[in-house]
Amino acid sequence: MNNKPTVFITGAAKGIGAETALMFSKNGYRVAATDINEKDLEKLKQLLGDEHFYRRLDVTNPDDFAATLKEFALENGGAIDVLINNAGIAFIDDFEKISLEKHLALTDINVNGVQIGAFHGLQYLMKSSKPTMISMCSLSSEYGVPSEASYSASKFWVKGFTEAINIEWDRHGIYVCDVMPNFVATPMMQNLDGKIVQSIGIKLNANDVSATIWKAIQNRKRIHWEVDTWRPRLLRSLNKLLPNNIRRAAMKHLSGY
Repeated sequence: MNNKPTVFITGAAKGIGAETALMFSKNGYRVAATDINEKDLEKLKQLLGDEHFYRRLDVTNPDDFAATLKEFALENGGAIDVLINNAGIAFIDDFEKISLEKHLALTDINVNGVQIGAFHGLQYLMKSSKPTMISMCSLSSEYGVPSEASYSASKFWVKGFTEAINIEWDRHGIYVCDVMPNFVATPMMQNLDGKIVQSIGIKLNANDVSATIWKAIQNRKRIHWEVDTWRPRLLRSLNKLLPNNIRRAAMKHLSGY
């Protein structure tokens, strides 16, 4: 039976998920790397080694999610120490130019995937001596972002869910938080462009996010962990002090609408 601390990561095949899996592996964790993308999951396996746990997982399928969590937990004494809800997708364009199918798929993965993971993961987190659940949020949850309407809204949901469950699960001794990065240079972002991306720029990489996740695991105090460079962080702090009509005008300008 495994005696290492354990972490279960969704969307682990590449980008932030893969970097996070690598980071936890280097710090002595047994990693459950799950993703619907089996090809890149196999590449990650070649990098991390056979001692970890790799499974195809559709986070929108409750039965699939429950079975995969159970399988990993049973290999580790019935407990999971850290659950990271990282799986997510994004689209950038005028709302009506993105198909309804894509909007609904985004909501299913970014919202329902977190909800399903939390629901089925709770029983295994409760068996850990120092349990943590981290969900991937975004700075787009601070103000609705044009051209990212469904994505931004999904992250508002993650933010609100995190705040509520942080309070609820405190009675179980479970630390719950989210990580809120700005645009990150990942494979997902390679296919996304628009005025909002050009205005803000892509200044972060996946390692910046995984480092913040590790810091959150050690600190266990904040609910929201922002990931950004100092200049936009300062501008956002000032922006929050402005009247709503000026904040709206600033977002309208940044997004090109």
